Amino acid sequence: MNQCQETGQTETQEEVTELVCQEADLKDGQMKEVTVGDQKVLLVRSEGQYSAVGGRCSHYGAPLIKGTLVGDRVRCPFHGACFNVRNGDIEDYPGLDSLPCYKVKVEDGKVYVSINKNSLAVTKRVKEMCSVVPDVKHTILLIGGGPASLVCAETLRQNCYQGRIVIITKDSVPPFDKPKLSKALNVESSSILLRPDDFYQRYGIEMWTKKEVVSVNPAKKEVKMSDGTLQHYDQLLIATGCRARPLTCPGSDLEGVKLLQSYEDAKDIYSSSLGQKVVVTGASFIGMEVASYFSDKAASVAMVGSTQYPFECALGSEIGQLSMQMLEEKNVKFHMNDRVTEIRGENGKVKQVVLKSGVVLEADVVIAGIGVIPNSDLLAGSGVEVDSKKAVIVDKFMRTNVPDIFAAGDVTSFPLTIRGDQRVSIGHWQMSHAHGRVAALNMLKKSTKIESVPFFWTVLLGKSIRYAGYGEGYTEIIFKGKVEERKFLAFYIKDDVVVAAASLMFDPAVARIAELMAKGQILTKAQAQ
Repeated sequence: MNQCQETGQTETQEEVTELVCQEADLKDGQMKEVTVGDQKVLLVRSEGQYSAVGGRCSHYGAPLIKGTLVGDRVRCPFHGACFNVRNGDIEDYPGLDSLPCYKVKVEDGKVYVSINKNSLAVTKRVKEMCSVVPDVKHTILLIGGGPASLVCAETLRQNCYQGRIVIITKDSVPPFDKPKLSKALNVESSSILLRPDDFYQRYGIEMWTKKEVVSVNPAKKEVKMSDGTLQHYDQLLIATGCRARPLTCPGSDLEGVKLLQSYEDAKDIYSSSLGQKVVVTGASFIGMEVASYFSDKAASVAMVGSTQYPFECALGSEIGQLSMQMLEEKNVKFHMNDRVTEIRGENGKVKQVVLKSGVVLEADVVIAGIGVIPNSDLLAGSGVEVDSKKAVIVDKFMRTNVPDIFAAGDVTSFPLTIRGDQRVSIGHWQMSHAHGRVAALNMLKKSTKIESVPFFWTVLLGKSIRYAGYGEGYTEIIFKGKVEERKFLAFYIKDDVVVAAASLMFDPAVARIAELMAKGQILTKAQAQ
């Protein structure tokens, strides 16, 4: 019998749907998807025990049967979220919710899964949380409106913290699904909110939008807002993320030069670019996704990049060349090994973009995706240590060098377990979630290290390239499949060891490799071959 309790009301015989299957169906380490009503259920056998959980990932609903099972953990094939198959709990990210969990019994060589009819429609489960108790005189401030702050707040409440939690964000909306902005710029805010408004009220999480913290005073344990107001804290999380690096060439202040940071930016770029001549500078993940999105919506799209191919540093020239070819087929014009030296305007509006090569591009809108700067300016004078790139330095417990101040997400430089605690800055959506959880547990003195494996994905013209690990400094790439056929798995090798993997149409290979890395297993070059 597995230990989990089914979500839903008290069962009576009439309310229960029972599913029967042969025990002989599954060997240890095998999964099977079964349908009950309209519900997909994942039946798993691990270490001789059967368990049954919801069959769809709580992040974007990917079928977990296509994922990878290692021990008691199933990892989503699409974006790497991990769930415990015994109780359905989410153990790694992205996504916030756990899976529903169903009762299982084995009798006479058959497996019975019982599901309450009332909870058949439930595809995900919010972990049990407490709320605020007014008598508890303790305040945790979370600065920044991304997943690090949200997961931190939820983890605190899941672990019986009953003090005051305040999330402070300069955004106009509560935490939202930011990766969607560059992949689909015309989205309604209501469709990308990570939690509805009443969620925060129910669990006593104060959400302060349109508020910016400008300084931190650790001696007085208070922060100062841009409007001059002060707020006391007992513990503080800096999760302010990064901002887009602006262009600095002549003309970069003209109307029509855009940066993509906020929900409003996405709406503005969308409405400004429809049917117009668009120039994207920076062949980064953001830049390429934006170019891909506008390939059939703008009058023309030109991409300017400083390397020979897009993504060249991160993914290598072969995958870079393929991604460039995919966009060229949709009439995106590439100007690589080049850069913008001047933007010319007429009546204060963008008219032309001048490149170092001398090429002049007609333009109505210029979108910059040339990198990011950590939002750590608010820490000036606080004594909190930052590195040469302005990222906040934290240890494996997400602690800064100042007591009671933690940091998480893109703003940090942290030790990466799979690279022998090399200090890295990784702007991955998934990693920010993991940071938030670890920071919360350590705020509560539940000693927990950050050991998550980086997992990333990018979407071009509806096709997803997935990536896991940390490939910086790789010396060789070994391919399975063929890049030119747009179906491949790439192993990035450093010192005869696989340090990262990327794939297209090759699921669940990257999820599998991520899970092996998470378990501390070394994959050698010889094994990859």
